Amino acid sequence: MKIGLVGAGPWARKTQAPSLAAHPGADFTGVWARRPDAAAELGAPVFDSFDALLGAVDAVAFAVPPAVQAGLALRAVEAGKHVLLDKPIAATVAEAEQLAAAVTAAGVRSMVTLTLRFAPETRQFLDAAAGRTWAAGSGTWFSGAILGGAYANSQWRHDDGAILDIGPHVFDLLDAALGTIARVAYSHREVASDSWTVLLEHEGGARSTVQLSLRTPIMPSLMRIELSGTDGVETLTDRSTSSTDCFAVLLDEFLESVESGVDHECSVHRGLHLQKVISAARR
Repeated sequence: MKIGLVGAGPWARKTQAPSLAAHPGADFTGVWARRPDAAAELGAPVFDSFDALLGAVDAVAFAVPPAVQAGLALRAVEAGKHVLLDKPIAATVAEAEQLAAAVTAAGVRSMVTLTLRFAPETRQFLDAAAGRTWAAGSGTWFSGAILGGAYANSQWRHDDGAILDIGPHVFDLLDAALGTIARVAYSHREVASDSWTVLLEHEGGARSTVQLSLRTPIMPSLMRIELSGTDGVETLTDRSTSSTDCFAVLLDEFLESVESGVDHECSVHRGLHLQKVISAARR
């Protein structure tokens, strides 16, 4: 499959470009980005416009801020291209709804890059959690990503904080393990430290607590998902699988979804559900 990449930031450099170049089922056709010099560093031909890239590929992978992604992804879908979407899939619920509807109308396949879902340790955790009775859960992710390093200059992460960047991962895993998130019962952000506390109610009665920050001076990041109930306790703290290894599995399953014509569980519709949770938490 001919796949083009939009964006040339740290995530594109670290994960998307090397993963696309290495995958046997992908032809990494080229890159389009706001900065052609940065795009030229990714090891693929550089297109001088988004439309030119669209005309040369079967699918488009995005590594751009959510406010930028929504409009470009909509154009790609309307051109009949399959899409690999970064999370969150848009800046607003309305944009996410429009994109999800367009994917359905066009009959193309989509995938949201919830990379943790494709790690073997995460799948072992979710398999262990399945079919058991849980009353409560918690999700914690503390990172210093915007205090220094590759993502320190990411303006959207500074503006909107951890709820948009790492929030989707935590909400997704708690939703998958405890049942669909039905309501955000409480949310608070301490702006100076970018510390979020969110209380969730799940269908079936379980409740969970989420704590997030991108301004915690800690290295490496601390991530913990924990479930508890009459069946005991199940915990996930392992993030040892590299992002490129996760992305290789994601690409396997994306290509299978395209070939079969069946939506993956992490399709744009999953992204829309998470967008609604994010929006409720931000209110």
